[in-house]
Amino acid sequence: MKISGRRMKKPAFLCLIAVLLLLLPLSCVSQAASAPSGTGKKMDILFLHDTHSHLDSFLTVEDGEAATVGGFPRIMTLINQARTQNPDTLILDAGDFSMGTLVQTIYDSEAAELRMLGALGCQVTTLGNHEFDYRSAGLANALNAAVSSGEPVPSIVLCNIDWETMEAEGLTQEQQLLRDAFDAYGIQDYTIITKGDVRLAVFGVFGVDSLACAPTCALKFRDASQAAAEVVSEIKANEDVDMIVCVSHSGTSEDEKKSEDEILAKNVPEIDLIVSGHTHTALEQPIRHGDTYIVSCGEYAKNLGSLSMEQGQNGRWEMTSYSLLPITPATEPHQATQDKIDSFMEIVDSSYLSRFGYNRSQVLARNEITFATAFDLYDTQADHNLGNLLADAFKYAVSNADTGDTHPVDVAIVPSGCVRDTFAPGDITVEDVFNAYSLGIGLDGVAGYPLISIYLTGAELKTGAEIDASVSDLMPSARLYTSGLSYSFNPHRIILNKVTDCYLTDDAGNRTELQDDRLYRIICDLYSGQMLGAVTDVSYGILSIQPKFADGTPIENIEDAIIQTEAGELKAWAAIAEYMDSLPDTDGDGISDIPAVYGTLQGRKVIQDSRNLLHLIKGLNKYAVVIILVVLLILALLITLIFLIVRFLLRLTKRKKTSQN
Repeated sequence: MKISGRRMKKPAFLCLIAVLLLLLPLSCVSQAASAPSGTGKKMDILFLHDTHSHLDSFLTVEDGEAATVGGFPRIMTLINQARTQNPDTLILDAGDFSMGTLVQTIYDSEAAELRMLGALGCQVTTLGNHEFDYRSAGLANALNAAVSSGEPVPSIVLCNIDWETMEAEGLTQEQQLLRDAFDAYGIQDYTIITKGDVRLAVFGVFGVDSLACAPTCALKFRDASQAAAEVVSEIKANEDVDMIVCVSHSGTSEDEKKSEDEILAKNVPEIDLIVSGHTHTALEQPIRHGDTYIVSCGEYAKNLGSLSMEQGQNGRWEMTSYSLLPITPATEPHQATQDKIDSFMEIVDSSYLSRFGYNRSQVLARNEITFATAFDLYDTQADHNLGNLLADAFKYAVSNADTGDTHPVDVAIVPSGCVRDTFAPGDITVEDVFNAYSLGIGLDGVAGYPLISIYLTGAELKTGAEIDASVSDLMPSARLYTSGLSYSFNPHRIILNKVTDCYLTDDAGNRTELQDDRLYRIICDLYSGQMLGAVTDVSYGILSIQPKFADGTPIENIEDAIIQTEAGELKAWAAIAEYMDSLPDTDGDGISDIPAVYGTLQGRKVIQDSRNLLHLIKGLNKYAVVIILVVLLILALLITLIFLIVRFLLRLTKRKKTSQN
């Protein structure tokens, strides 16, 4: 309190002191009311998602440099350190724990991924789209194997499976198989966990894009937000909990309108925390909408997500710390965890690789090339050497296989969504090759997507190029990399008319023009064939491709196109391994060497970045003409509408002036 210039007399001063002492308690009460203290409850959480069978450390390329990253043994060390600080630390996972390394080959027999999550102390996970890659029987077998192991495994929560609709329609054999396996495992909408003095409810959701990326999933799903709102209401009505957490396999996007977990946070604000998987996002800072936090730690166990929260007086939680802990050789691996993983890998060698005549550490080729990463293929529209190498491998393997089809291979295609890793400089092993193209299972029930042989017209090949040019920005997993086909496009041209040139090339680089009505033999993997429908949907049915047999008969079931050899299905990864092993040994050490040609781009995909008007309108196709006509029609209607409104206003003004006169 500031006193005016005159000095106060002593009695007055004492009175003032007495008044201030009397007011002090009221001041303290006021401050407490304006800044309420919390409940004192705190929560430490560690989280993972999109680990994709990456149980062990692996060599890859990070920021253009070879790097060894990841590994559950190192994660176990960090978990143990966290538990030393807080024994009640909660560990969560948000799905896609399978499909990505050789470990997945024993997914349905050993359930190694679920058992290793359990070994980490992970208490809750959910299902991602890749858990369905081995079809319904594979997932059911994995769940049953996890239960039969007798080892600790995480609870699985998933609240938006539409059992009601499926039951009303009558459960199919696959759906019933999954229903029985889910019941045996104990999969439920949500689970209740107590950590210290904190009681949590954890539920799971499966997103729209996840379902679109699961072509072999037999289940139907409800809207995630609607199902989440209902389960949250159920939790609040029936459970006395402090925190509500969602493990979501929906993901986030830079476009907030398409960011499914952000939509969930806005629609269901009662959720305190969303652990967001599916998009492999590594959020350096959490996304916050209202009192809901969204967190993601990236892919392949490269990081361990770590956060702490405190509960406020209003019951909502404030995040007090958040970090992504990198998993590098700087962290000492936990030996017991490593031993457990090694035992699984021995099973992989004996039960899977032996049938192909390989072992996981066998060196196929030596590499001095800096290859693009799998993320580059997905994220950046360009010609990439990694995509070219893989496409060349498909073409080579099928051309040299005894398949019974004497037609030469014209084109091989690799989509970015199937490429899971790259090749670092140094030795390339069988394990490296498998990890680069690891997804799926064949009709034979053996791990690894097989290659398929289909026939397309020249016009459809041009459509394929247009899909890459026009649709892949909306669906990055559809970015295409080719062998035998080259094309150029201008990204500034009208959508569905971006391709300016498309032609065949032979091994010597010679050009051959495509004939629209002629059939050409195309090689790709089974997943790519299964996803053709999704591409059609994204383009609203405008761009469509009909796979055919050599005689032009439409292929109704894409599995009928699987390439069979005397040894069985020709697996995509095995085709790459065969090509690696076939490359020339330039230094005479008995090991193939990656040719220097892959150190340069080969012009298979040329981007013509031009805004020149002539370049933008030259060679308009039927789609462009229709789009232009529609735009012109809309403009004409708008101009007409504006004209009518202006004329009406002028008449109205004229009438008012007339009436006034």
